[in-house]
Amino acid sequence: MTVASDPQTWMPDVLGDEFEQLTLPLGSDDEGEVVATLVRALPERTVWRRLFGDGRALADTDVLYVHGWSDYFFQKRLARFWTARGARFFALDLRKYGRSLRPGQTPGFISDLAEYDADIAAALAAMQAEQPRGAPRRLVLLGHSTGGLTLSLWAARNPGMASAVILNSPWLEFQLSRFTRETLAPLVSLQAKRRPLDRAPQVDLGFYTRAQNAVADPDDPVDVNLAWRPEQTMAVHAGWLNAVLAGHAAVAAGVAIPVPVCVLLSAHSAYPTSWSEDLTRADSVLVVDDIARAALKLGPSITIEWIEGALHDVFLSRHDAREEAYERLGHWVDGWSAADRAARLRAPR
Repeated sequence: MTVASDPQTWMPDVLGDEFEQLTLPLGSDDEGEVVATLVRALPERTVWRRLFGDGRALADTDVLYVHGWSDYFFQKRLARFWTARGARFFALDLRKYGRSLRPGQTPGFISDLAEYDADIAAALAAMQAEQPRGAPRRLVLLGHSTGGLTLSLWAARNPGMASAVILNSPWLEFQLSRFTRETLAPLVSLQAKRRPLDRAPQVDLGFYTRAQNAVADPDDPVDVNLAWRPEQTMAVHAGWLNAVLAGHAAVAAGVAIPVPVCVLLSAHSAYPTSWSEDLTRADSVLVVDDIARAALKLGPSITIEWIEGALHDVFLSRHDAREEAYERLGHWVDGWSAADRAARLRAPR
């Protein structure tokens, strides 16, 4: 892959309001230009705060969000949860997803999750370029589903970069058990080497999207671009699946994220073989008990938050579950922030 470094400028984002986007050139591959896209939402600064400083708990904190499979960033309220506390919020549409998808590209395709290191590095460089002068800022990584797997592996490979990791239903283990993954992985690996773009059968019947629509809250609306987040997931290719299974194997072997990790999960899983109302109150994508067990391999400080009635994306759940998810996240963030700041004050200079 060749590397490009043309300077880019922030532009208005499709989300409107306080959101802007920045294209991050990553060179090219055999499908053409490769880019990632960074979206930002900055906290409001009153004249008083600009003159005398921002005393909010997260005024010294940057948040970087990474979406899941067949997905992109569109959750305005999630951004505002952080900016209301003083944080700078950034979301990354990875290469070949959402805002970063270019004509002729295979949506979401990658053959090694570590290739996203370049996307993350470009995002962090852009965030640093916008950094206000003063003391070093804390970095919180926030990942959903496959994005949670990607960020977990990145945080373990890059100790000292993040101050905390928050995972929203991270895809840390295969849905059909670790034994099935270990049995399947050699076959997928062989296929990935021979024919990486071969497609697996489509097994998504659209029930997860239907569940989200069923619990949609008109008082907390989301607007989804179905070209970027289709009702049924994008095609699964052998090379991509091999990369994910390798990530699962790495987690199962144990990684070492040295900072506190918060994992938000639905309290229940449901199996989407046919439509039922149960799918509106459970994770119909992952087996949450397996994810919780796998999460314990991420590092020494792991918190599991079980959200009753939540969907796979806990922040897109029905009203009560969604509010509980934000409340639990707020409590965890407040505790982490206070403890982290106290530890920094005690540290020798």
